[in-house]
Parts: sequence; structure tokens; C-alpha cells
Amino acid sequence: MENNQIFGIRTIIEAVKSGKTIDKVFVQKGLRGDLFGELRTILEKEKIAYSFVPIEKLNRLTRKNHQGVVAMISPIDFYPLEELILSVTESGKNPLFIILDHLSDVRNIGAIIRTAECTGVSGIIIPYKGISISADMVKTSAGAIFNIPICKVDNLVDAIYYLQGSGIKVVGATEKTAQLIYDISYKEPLAIVMGAEDTGISQAVLRVIDERAKLPMFGEISSLNVSVACGVFLYEIVRQRANF
Repeated sequence: MENNQIFGIRTIIEAVKSGKTIDKVFVQKGLRGDLFGELRTILEKEKIAYSFVPIEKLNRLTRKNHQGVVAMISPIDFYPLEELILSVTESGKNPLFIILDHLSDVRNIGAIIRTAECTGVSGIIIPYKGISISADMVKTSAGAIFNIPICKVDNLVDAIYYLQGSGIKVVGATEKTAQLIYDISYKEPLAIVMGAEDTGISQAVLRVIDERAKLPMFGEISSLNVSVACGVFLYEIVRQRANF
């Protein structure tokens, strides 16, 4: 094992069976065989993300005999969405969730997690494909990642429907609206959606959210860094809920 990596098909199969939290698996393009078929079946059953990559990437990850497969062990355990929502609502606290719609920069995600922990966010919801919990993310979060529940879900739209069905309003942080962040009440149970760095919130998600809100912009640059924007939204929520 190197840092948070394990490699070898049988090793990874046994790690999954033993309950290790595997964040993502990198598979050599063109890999075949019965043993790999067994691995692929168990990854899909356990909803563990995997992607096919050139062998050169695997060789950069490790110099050991990886057999065409390298897995990243997550430093945290992930929470089932349904259990988290139930736990938060039963606790008597006013729910506040963040949904990250396919962000890719681990430092942005780490910074968001840090601010989320400081502002009392109940949990963070991410798609199970595309985001890996890396050392850089842990470092940028200043350890906050160990103090806040994180859920991985198959489909963000389905997760939003579940939140709405649980009485939680979903607001998208997007420039595609005339409504400012200050025009909305955030005192009720709430989830905030932050979009990807390059494309923003996806159209599929925009179609199902309850409200949209944007930050006022007065400079030549039309958008803020997503972690900064998220911080502004969170502290407006804190202001409203604390009646400052």
C-alpha cells in the first residue's frame, strides 16, 4: 500500500468485501479476464466509481505490480442520504445541506468543506462519480472533512427530489436569474446547490430546484471562485438564521 492506494485485482476485491471505503478505482484500458469481471461486478454492486485509463497513469500512481488496477481508499466513510436526513431532522436542528454539482477542483471542494463546517452545515452531497477524496482536499479543508457528513449519490436530481419530499427547499447558486441572494429567506430547512467551476449548475438540476439566486457583481469579471461564492451564501444564511 502506498499512501491511500491499494493495487492488484484480488487485493481490491478483498478490500471491498471487507468493508474498506474505496473512493475510486483506476483500470487499465483494455483489461479483460474472469478475475477482472468479478472485480467489475462487485464495484458496480457496491456503487464504487471506476474509470479506464492508460497504463502510463497507473505506472505514475505506483511502481509496484498493479495488474492493471489501482484503487484509492477514502480517508472518510460516506453517509447514506436517507439516514443523514432522518438524523438531522430528528435532532431538532434546522437542516442545511450543500449539493456540489460535479465540481472538479479538489482545493475548491476542500475550501467549501472548511467553510461548511464553520457555518454549521448538516452535510454535503456529491455525485459518486467524478469526485475523489484526496490528500489535497483533506489538507485544504484543514481537517474539517472529518467533522462533517458527506454523502455520495447516484443521481443528483433524484437526491434533490428526496430532499424536497423531506420538506427541504433547494436553492441554486447561479447567475441565470434576476433574483439576488438577499431576496430569498433561508430560515426554513434548506439545501444550496453549487455548480461546476466551468459550466455551473447543470440544466437537469436547474429544472428541478425550487429557487435560484445570484450574487451582485460590479466588476469586469462575471463570476467568483465557487468556494468564495459558497462562503458568501453560507454566511448570508447564518446572518438570516441568527437574526443579525
